[in-house]
Amino acid sequence: MPSPTREESEGESGQAEDGAADRGTGTGGRLVCALEMEMTNCSLHGGGDSKVDCVNCDCLISRNGGDSAEVSVPLSLLGKRTAPMEGDNLHRLRDRKFLLEDKKRLCALALGTAVLGIVLMIIHAEICPYVYKPGSNIALIINCSISLSTGCLLVLIIAFHYKDIRLFIIDHNQVDWRIAMTSHRVLVITLELLVCVIHPVGTYWEVGLHVNSSSVPPCASNHHSKALMDVELFLSMLMFLRLYLVHRTILLHSKVLLSASYRSIGSLNNINFTFRFVLKVLMNKYPGRTLLVFILFFWLTASWMLTLCERKTQESTGHMDTALWLIAITFLTVGYGDVSPNTTCGKAVCLFTGVMGVACTAMLVAVVTKTLALNKGEKHVHFFMLDIQISKRIRHAAANVLRECWLLHRSNLTKGNRGEHRRHQRCLLEAIRVFRHLRLKQRKLRDYVSEMVDLPKMQMIMCDLSANWNNSYRELEQRILSMEQKLDELSRCFHQTSELLSQVLRHRNPEIR
Repeated sequence: MPSPTREESEGESGQAEDGAADRGTGTGGRLVCALEMEMTNCSLHGGGDSKVDCVNCDCLISRNGGDSAEVSVPLSLLGKRTAPMEGDNLHRLRDRKFLLEDKKRLCALALGTAVLGIVLMIIHAEICPYVYKPGSNIALIINCSISLSTGCLLVLIIAFHYKDIRLFIIDHNQVDWRIAMTSHRVLVITLELLVCVIHPVGTYWEVGLHVNSSSVPPCASNHHSKALMDVELFLSMLMFLRLYLVHRTILLHSKVLLSASYRSIGSLNNINFTFRFVLKVLMNKYPGRTLLVFILFFWLTASWMLTLCERKTQESTGHMDTALWLIAITFLTVGYGDVSPNTTCGKAVCLFTGVMGVACTAMLVAVVTKTLALNKGEKHVHFFMLDIQISKRIRHAAANVLRECWLLHRSNLTKGNRGEHRRHQRCLLEAIRVFRHLRLKQRKLRDYVSEMVDLPKMQMIMCDLSANWNNSYRELEQRILSMEQKLDELSRCFHQTSELLSQVLRHRNPEIR
């Protein structure tokens, strides 16, 4: 933030005066400028002593007539404003809103430019051996277009970080932009520029132009060495690292970040609105769509990268249909063994595909489990019906125990066959075992249901009990107060009655005093 000029100081001093605009504008402007010059001299010669600065300021105010009402702008040691004037906060909010809109626009343009460069590289890699030769003018035009898109992408990345630094300065009310340039920010900007600068420019070698840090597409002439082709292939695949801009675009264009309600509640709960939080929200709201889009995009991308790696081997894995099959069975961790990669690059792609397949399978299992799980109300209904059914079975089991006891007792009284007596004993023991088993099952079910009572419900119950206790306490206090009032009235009545009795007795018998 630059220091206030003479015209700004005159305008601000004129607003501080209520009734004398013409007189206050010139006098206030000269006084603020004098204060700025004096504070600058004090900061240069005073060695940073705040007491000396305060004394010099007081002397300066006394030399200017002692009118402190006109000096309404607090100044720092360098003569700059430290407290915002009226309306500065509104300007800061407006600037912050504009900077956020610029960041969203720049991020979307950067992602579009990165995707355009990747699409041009794929087109060049697919049609180069069949439509035109590697050193032709068409190849040069396509490579120039890729280089131009890369240059535009670098400019957009630099502009995005420039807006981000300005937003940091506005949020933290800083003056110097170098405060925002931390080591982490510098490292991030450097890595982004290094990732985005990689692009295929191999046709330049074909026409005789030598580029130091460059890479060529997989369509190359036969006089290239094998090592150079491997480096070109590796650098061409690194162009997909530009897709890191997808997560930034999702974050800046998400409704979570744009909603004022989300931001307010999140700031109260110390929640950082990062891509991880936005991804969790998307997985909770749209789990199937999110996983489907990611799996399809990863399947197609990994398949094309595999064909790019296996194309020079002239094997079946260099075709798109075989690559799609190999990536699918690797992603699902099946691995039939009918097709396998032959190059180191293809093996690395398949290994990464297997790791991502395990991760996506775990997420898919979690999503399916959450979908099939019963919610709180359904659990309560289900366990309530189970409890009723078990209670009915317990009553039937208890009735069977009583019946077998009666039958055994009757067989003892009649002294019948020993075989029938033993049969009734076995039936009685079986009925007792069933009864105990059902009681144990009911106890386990009720223990599980009691564990389902969550903390908010218990808190609500305790709040209701506390409110009831408070109401009962207030009613008891009111009753005690009413009883005290009645006792006071009774005491007054007794006192008046005793006085009336004494007066009556004195009237009848004057000798009684």
